[in-house]
Amino acid sequence: MSLFPLFLKLTGRSCVVIGAGQLAESKIESLRAADASVTVIAPRVNERISGMAEAGEISLQRRPYQTGDLDGAFLVVAATDDPAVNRAVFAEATAGGVLCNAVDDPPFCDFYFPSVVRRGDLQIAISTAGNSPALAQQLRKELNAQLPLDLGEWLANLGNLRREVVAAEPLNQSRRLILHELAQRQVCAYDQCPSRLLAREHARTNPLPAEKV
Repeated sequence: MSLFPLFLKLTGRSCVVIGAGQLAESKIESLRAADASVTVIAPRVNERISGMAEAGEISLQRRPYQTGDLDGAFLVVAATDDPAVNRAVFAEATAGGVLCNAVDDPPFCDFYFPSVVRRGDLQIAISTAGNSPALAQQLRKELNAQLPLDLGEWLANLGNLRREVVAAEPLNQSRRLILHELAQRQVCAYDQCPSRLLAREHARTNPLPAEKV
């Protein structure tokens, strides 16, 4: 089975989680980190998820799952300890065109939650297609140990610098080369950053043609 890797924009999208125990907790946190609108449905709720509801971070309905709970949802996570319930959720999701992840039940998943290394806007996602979540977690730990803790800040500064270059240089091979060169250098926020000076020098020596009047 081939998986298509992508990063979804979930801001404001309706995401439903069926279950509110340990299986559901990390999935809810991942969805909240993406600014999804999360509704949790479960008759029993653990302390952490209850706290999220009390803080207004999620919507919580303390009752069992029932057909129709996925109406209007973009995706659903089935995270109960009852395989029959999880598979009923998957069946409804499939019929309604809703993406579904049944936790720890790969045949009943449209997608998997990867192990993720995060540094600000930088995300490195690792998937084993459900074959070994433990291996994905181990690889995440290894990558996490190797990446600088300030990489997210560095990326933010690089993004600001990229916007400066894009504003000053038309889309051409020269711009592509300078952007790749900047990504190899240390970028910092202050005005005399070596990479920023390099970008300015490039703009000075490669001025845009004057507009015709």
